Amino acid sequence: MELSPTTQKYILHWGEMGTRWGVNRTVAQIHALLFLANEPLTAEDIAASLNVARSNVSNSLKELQSWGLARITHVMGDRRDHFVALQDVWEIFRVIMEERKRREIDPTLTVLRECAIEGEHDAAIDPATLARMGEVLAFLEMLSSTYSDYKNLPPATLQRMLSMGGKVAKFLSPEDKPAKPKKPGKSGQQQ
Repeated sequence: MELSPTTQKYILHWGEMGTRWGVNRTVAQIHALLFLANEPLTAEDIAASLNVARSNVSNSLKELQSWGLARITHVMGDRRDHFVALQDVWEIFRVIMEERKRREIDPTLTVLRECAIEGEHDAAIDPATLARMGEVLAFLEMLSSTYSDYKNLPPATLQRMLSMGGKVAKFLSPEDKPAKPKKPGKSGQQQ
């Protein structure tokens, strides 16, 4: 598959971003290639397009499948496995968020909950330290709960919510607005 210069730039950048997000560069590049492809690709097609070793492609495809970001499909008259990526941006976002939560947040919450219980009986721990641990636990539990509330909303609803941006914050937090100066009374002093 011949890649245009713009497609190459996109794939290279997606690989760079992947490394910043803790994802192997080749895994991210293959994901970008599959996302941009207009037809299912074989592992050989992927290896040739990205100039990557076939074994690296195979391992990367397994990783993408474990995340639910790519799947095997078949093409009539070809016995080889072909691969496609999710094409809906909102579904990709949802899958990545769900996997990140499952792989990173949930185990962290388990350990933090254990620390909170053990810390109550640990005479050697400073109360301020235990309080900070509790703050992190409360924060992550709030994020996890919020994610659970929003994860099944339709994409159109999420898009409207995100496009509202700071308008929601202004509506929901009137106590954060600066105090208005009081009008002067009859004596000329502020009340």
